[in-house]
Amino acid sequence: MNFCSKLLIVTGHFGSGKTNIAVNIALSLAERGEKVTVVDFDTVNPYFRSKDSEELMKSCGVQVIAPEFANSNVDIPSIPAEVYSVFEKVKHGETCILDVGGDGLGATALGFFNKEITEFGYEMMYVINMYRPITETPQDAYTIMREIENRSRLKCTCFINNSNLGKFTRKEDIEDSFAYAEKFSSLSGLNIKFTSVTDEIPFSSDGVFKMKNITKKLF
Repeated sequence: MNFCSKLLIVTGHFGSGKTNIAVNIALSLAERGEKVTVVDFDTVNPYFRSKDSEELMKSCGVQVIAPEFANSNVDIPSIPAEVYSVFEKVKHGETCILDVGGDGLGATALGFFNKEITEFGYEMMYVINMYRPITETPQDAYTIMREIENRSRLKCTCFINNSNLGKFTRKEDIEDSFAYAEKFSSLSGLNIKFTSVTDEIPFSSDGVFKMKNITKKLF
């Protein structure tokens, strides 16, 4: 799996699985010997966040930057000052992954760094999941993507098909999501980065990223 930038942004609708994607990408890059930092950029949802996997990531050499109150019962919307160090890290060849809060509201915080992000160049990956209630159709997913782009003032550069039903996901469910992904690609004009499949599912194909279900489960 190759990326066109050292600054990676993972975004999507609430419950799309973007945090699990961000954590798995970080661990995969670290396993290849790359220096990686994950920024918990979720100022909206205190429950599903990359901070939850901090100990695992640190044990694999991944640095985690998160709001001071993340993963506590005193969670408030905040952006850690260390976020500004991300651009210096990228300048020196380190990969930095921003795990952004869902929908337009979460993307608003990303917009505060629009100038810096645009200047450095970025890859912004939009995560889709056809089995989530509010993104049941490609048009629904496209509408939410446009809201994220408008709020962040950044453009998505590709998308990730993370369609799944948690522990109930079958190989057939993954196969059924391909037509949805193709339709979304046609609507958005974006190419697919990969289709994610957990290790438990016996599925192998070109363009598939095998990963672990690390973060909190919805199902």
